[in-house]
Amino acid sequence: MNRSEYEKRTEELLAPILAQYGFELVDVEFVKEGSTWYLRSYIDKPGGISIDDCEVVSRALEALLDQEDFIKEAYVLEVSSPGLGRPLKKEKDYIRNEGKEIELRLYKSFEHEKELRGVLKAWTKDCVTILMPDGRELEFQKKELALVREAFDW
Repeated sequence: MNRSEYEKRTEELLAPILAQYGFELVDVEFVKEGSTWYLRSYIDKPGGISIDDCEVVSRALEALLDQEDFIKEAYVLEVSSPGLGRPLKKEKDYIRNEGKEIELRLYKSFEHEKELRGVLKAWTKDCVTILMPDGRELEFQKKELALVREAFDW
């Protein structure tokens, strides 16, 4: 199995747990940082996720992961809120943010900028279109984007 298979299988295990509590799955990632592997699940609900919510899901998921035992590497399990600056990855994220200001971080500069802000106008599987403050519509291929997230003024 590879990372994406681990993530997909973890999503399948999480689905009934999250449905039971009325939580939403935002993302699952299996990543290596330094010498340590992390299996991270980001969950949400209207009004936000609490530490107690994360603990309930973590305990239930841990039991299923121990039972299934499909991840061969040693890893740290984390269940958390996605936070305010969460990336837009899934279609539901784009739907939720349509018409809102978003931030794009580019791998390569566009007009001498690597960070842009604009209103999310449209998206497909492969590209994102934003309306810039000056009225221009810009379309970027997703493969050009390091990050897409809702814009916040801190």
